[in-house]
Amino acid sequence: MTLAIVLAAGTSAAGLTTATGEPLADRLAAQLRRAGADEVRFAAGLDELAALADHATGPLLITGTDLVAHTAVLRHLATSPVGPTVALVLTDPAVPGRTAVREERGQVVDAGAVDALDGDATGVFGGALRVGVGDLPTVAAAARAAAIGMLPVATPLGPPGDVSVFRPTEGVGPAGRLAPVPAGGPGSAVDRLVAGLAALGTLIFAQRVRLLVAHRVDDAAGLAAAEAAVTAVDEDRAELRLAVKEKDDFFSTYFVSTWSPYVVRVAARLRLTPTGVTVISVLFALAAAVLFGIGGRPALVSGAVLLYLGFVLDCVDGQLARYTRHFSAWGGWLDTMADRAKEYLVYAGLGFGVSHAGLGNGWALAIAAMTLQTVRHMTDTWYGVLHDEAARRPRSATGASGGIGDRLNAASTRVQADTGSLSYWLKRTVVFPIGERWALIALTVALFNPLVSLIAVLVWGVLAFAYTGALRTLRARWMWVPVLDTVDATLHRDDGPLARRLPVVRPMGPLTLAVIAALGSAALLVAALLGDATDGLRWAVPVALLVLLVGGLGAGAAHNGPLDWLVPAALRAAEYLFAIAVGVVGGAPGWLIFGYVFVLTVHHYDLTARLEKRQEAPPLHPATLGWEGRSVLLALAAIAGIVSIGMATLGTYLLVVFVASVVLAWFVRPARSARASAAPAGAGGGAPR
Repeated sequence: MTLAIVLAAGTSAAGLTTATGEPLADRLAAQLRRAGADEVRFAAGLDELAALADHATGPLLITGTDLVAHTAVLRHLATSPVGPTVALVLTDPAVPGRTAVREERGQVVDAGAVDALDGDATGVFGGALRVGVGDLPTVAAAARAAAIGMLPVATPLGPPGDVSVFRPTEGVGPAGRLAPVPAGGPGSAVDRLVAGLAALGTLIFAQRVRLLVAHRVDDAAGLAAAEAAVTAVDEDRAELRLAVKEKDDFFSTYFVSTWSPYVVRVAARLRLTPTGVTVISVLFALAAAVLFGIGGRPALVSGAVLLYLGFVLDCVDGQLARYTRHFSAWGGWLDTMADRAKEYLVYAGLGFGVSHAGLGNGWALAIAAMTLQTVRHMTDTWYGVLHDEAARRPRSATGASGGIGDRLNAASTRVQADTGSLSYWLKRTVVFPIGERWALIALTVALFNPLVSLIAVLVWGVLAFAYTGALRTLRARWMWVPVLDTVDATLHRDDGPLARRLPVVRPMGPLTLAVIAALGSAALLVAALLGDATDGLRWAVPVALLVLLVGGLGAGAAHNGPLDWLVPAALRAAEYLFAIAVGVVGGAPGWLIFGYVFVLTVHHYDLTARLEKRQEAPPLHPATLGWEGRSVLLALAAIAGIVSIGMATLGTYLLVVFVASVVLAWFVRPARSARASAAPAGAGGGAPR
């Protein structure tokens, strides 16, 4: 249940009335109900708000009484999928008494008086926020501190979000845990509340207002002007335009989003769900892959058209979710997994088409493209985690100013701010995003053949990987922010029981050990591809396995080096290369090797999707055996001379485990939880089993 609280304390707008004669606070309450709140309460002060937060069982929507906005603004805040706690951020000028904010990558990393921020302000707090269930104790603590005119210090004694460093019910506490609100600092209750919440290290995401209207008002003249601005905007038309991402890639912006909103409106009228559109886009991609495999100019051109339309639908599912505000964890996870599955199915179709047409070893190219793209995505994911962690830390903690890393960071910020410029589009295009990949495939297939398409994807992919890898490495060394130490490193390394039992070699570092493992696998693959007699290499597999297991010697070490965010990607490369090499040595058909690596990528994308969605490990994760366990089984199959049988059996087993894990995580467990919450207390005469 979502509880909305209208907080009246500390604002001059409490007595304002709207053009229709109703109090502004009452109109806000009605808007909050239309935005999705199940109950609306008025709180006279922060102590009352803290008491409500103590007893809340669902998210809170909190507003002051000085906000004039479209109802859609509040609905977007209430349903935002970016995170559990979200604050409305406006571009209005910062004025005394209002909370200024500094945000990076969509996160509010500092909030308070404009002259007290650790850096330049990027906006002002819009007077409304949603607080997730996990942050309810923190908002109660911040409210009690603000009620006595104090703010928590910006450097708590514990980790971010740990409210144990400050217990307001015990008084002010040790010196240094609380500080008075500075002169010119946040004045209204809701402003002091969000400043305290940020000071406690809460992860707050920013909800920007675009196309719609939201303003905080102080007097009748400001109220009249804001109401006129709200009336001048067509809310539904603005919401349809807002369904399109504000900053997208070049191909998506100019060749998809110019007309996809019309498809969104049709889909909404047909009552299609975002998940339904995702499924349709998968079918389009599958049909394109089949046509690429069949070959012939009509089939290739038709496949290119279907691929383009499939990508349009891939954009439409997210746009439809934003337009209808139908977000779900399942839908987000499915969209992430479907994107990768579609792309790799297309690679399979291209690979088969190359081999079927006698143009070369298409499966080898398809395997290379899939492996390259997956390792790239792993680095993208973990660099994003690194950047977010760096943004949440004080700037003095992320490295000294100056140096090449600082200059690269400043240059990147300038380019990103110059929206629409040539340098902006070059930067977004050179990294080879999904839209450009699909466009390149469609064009090269339609004009040439699948062989040219796969080679083009590989060449651009390698160049993009080299470009992003070099720049990110330099910037990461400058930031020096460990990220694997902030999560379950064993889970995201995908270690199995064997790696956890290996001795730890600390001096070399986990990244060095993982790179050695990958190089050993690469050496075996090169030898297998260049050698004529693969049977003689069968006995080199155990040697390569021993080198591969070197990567497990860093499993128990601290992953706090400046480049240790690369460890998961290095281990993925090591495992994939070893599996491909074993397949080549054992004479396994190309389609089987592709299928096995495809199953591995699905498993690893599941882990990264859960990381991005802040979810726990898959239910059956221990049954996946870990990267080293799977590699040992493949090595045994190679020694026994049954690589094809071993790879097919292990791949089928992993696929079954993955499907069972998905069913458990997304259907069985939620259904059990729903039944348990619906059952009356004490029903059945005993504890559930």
